[in-house]
Amino acid sequence: MKKKRLDIEYTFDFELYGIISTVKAYKLAWELNHVLGSKLIKAEDYEVMHKNKAVNNYLHYAQISEVNSLKLFKNKSNEESGAKDFLVPEHPHFDFILLAHGEAFADSNRLQELLRNIPSIELVAFIPLAALKAKENFIF
Repeated sequence: MKKKRLDIEYTFDFELYGIISTVKAYKLAWELNHVLGSKLIKAEDYEVMHKNKAVNNYLHYAQISEVNSLKLFKNKSNEESGAKDFLVPEHPHFDFILLAHGEAFADSNRLQELLRNIPSIELVAFIPLAALKAKENFIF
């Protein structure tokens, strides 16, 4: 019997930002809501199956509308899952990953400037998707 293989190419129309901050996720989500005028709320933990077949959960806050979406992920997996895998293994130094999609977040320089003005954020960096191997982790 001849096997067939299905190859799917995804389009990645979002931007990722790495955030270094020592505050808890709920505090950072509250600060983002205050500065950006967003409404991030706690969502179900984001579950990812890694290539080594391990399934990890990541803390996740989200604001989703028809046009825009903003999601805040903790880069390190939850302690309950045992392993300490990262959502973006290429950047283990980031504490949080911010996913921005839509017209409201089209100006990445403005968004980065707003994020840098939050006192609890030590560093914000744009993560280019072209060189990112773990970008499949963000396909919902």
